Amino acid sequence: MGAVQYQSGFGNSYATEAVAGALPQGRNSPQRVAHGLYAELLSGSAFTAPRAENRRTWMYRRQPSVVAGAYEALPHAHWKTGAKDGVASPPNPLRWHPAEVPAEPLDFVSGLRTMVVNGDVDAQTGVAAHIVLMNRPMGRRALVNADGEMLIVPQQGALRVTTELGVLDAAPGQVLLIPRGLAFKVDVDGPAVAYVCENYGAHFRLPELGPIGSNGLANARDFEAPVAAFESDEGPYQMLKRYGGALWVATQSHTPFNVVAWHGTLAPLRYDTRHFNTIGSISFDHPDPSIFTVLTSPSDTPGTANCDFVIFPPRWLVAEDTFRPPWFHRNVMSEFMGLVYGQYDAKPEGFRPGGASLHNCMVPHGPDAEAFERASNAALAPHKLDHTLAFMFESRWRFHLTEWALRDGARDLRYVDCWAPLADHFKA
Repeated sequence: MGAVQYQSGFGNSYATEAVAGALPQGRNSPQRVAHGLYAELLSGSAFTAPRAENRRTWMYRRQPSVVAGAYEALPHAHWKTGAKDGVASPPNPLRWHPAEVPAEPLDFVSGLRTMVVNGDVDAQTGVAAHIVLMNRPMGRRALVNADGEMLIVPQQGALRVTTELGVLDAAPGQVLLIPRGLAFKVDVDGPAVAYVCENYGAHFRLPELGPIGSNGLANARDFEAPVAAFESDEGPYQMLKRYGGALWVATQSHTPFNVVAWHGTLAPLRYDTRHFNTIGSISFDHPDPSIFTVLTSPSDTPGTANCDFVIFPPRWLVAEDTFRPPWFHRNVMSEFMGLVYGQYDAKPEGFRPGGASLHNCMVPHGPDAEAFERASNAALAPHKLDHTLAFMFESRWRFHLTEWALRDGARDLRYVDCWAPLADHFKA
């Protein structure tokens, strides 16, 4: 995979052209666009959204996206949408071992397996969490998700994601955010695994910092958008569209990746989690996981997210007289968790890279017996958690399991046993 170029910033007003003179100056839609191109607007928010929150991009392309032909239904047994597609979920802590990439040919779409769902795509609330098991590139297939934006978290293997606005490369430790309605394809060189959050609600944005102040967490300048690039190969493309919770397919005679220039505030983004500035306690007590929020999708209740994307990267632990792993707790928010690499401090053995866990609203959870015993007796010298990256998709809506996650997704049926040795040591 050759190197690609980027421009930096989150929600910036970007401007880029692959051919000199292709980007109009002073107006968005001139009567005749240079080089015989077509002007097309992609609006990621309502026209009248506040200026600071308005997301839109003007594209100047060889053919408009309307030249696609008619779509027909395309069955997909494992891609589920919204609470309606879930099954009854027990009020238990749940965990899954890593799923192996099958030998059968699977690309990003055919290898997608939904694990948990909530919300309603037509009401534009909620999210779905997927695992993608793939071993071949999409080639001349492209996906347009009209239902929601997609946050892609690579876990195994390198990804090259070609979008209408340019090319993004990502490896484990980096994440990609693909806007709703933007065509893209994912190419891989071999077996690869990724977690995906499909967000039907308000678009992801950087969280407010509040008392933290002006510095900390994820910085806007560390997000990278692609520069304009277009495919020149001739030939048909199979267009896949996620629309209304169903998958549809059409065949068009040309590539959808034909944007020669673009400008605007809506763009696919790459973020390297190594740039995240962790904020933690330097006196006592373990802080809330909200201090690890990279991106948030707000709901209509202030402070209660439709979805938060939270990471647990390498960091120093220095708090005095404090139980340093996450404490035992029950939470009004529902937590879907994955491990990209390394070891998670609250589950040193059973939670493995490529696995997942679900702790729904008010389901008790916390460190396993081994982690509790070790942390309760550890010498509290400054200690660094290194070579580790876990994450959470955290939502105000209860997650529902899919049939695949319940029956076929490498579910750990003995997960609850990890707390069994926590005996009653009380002495009056």
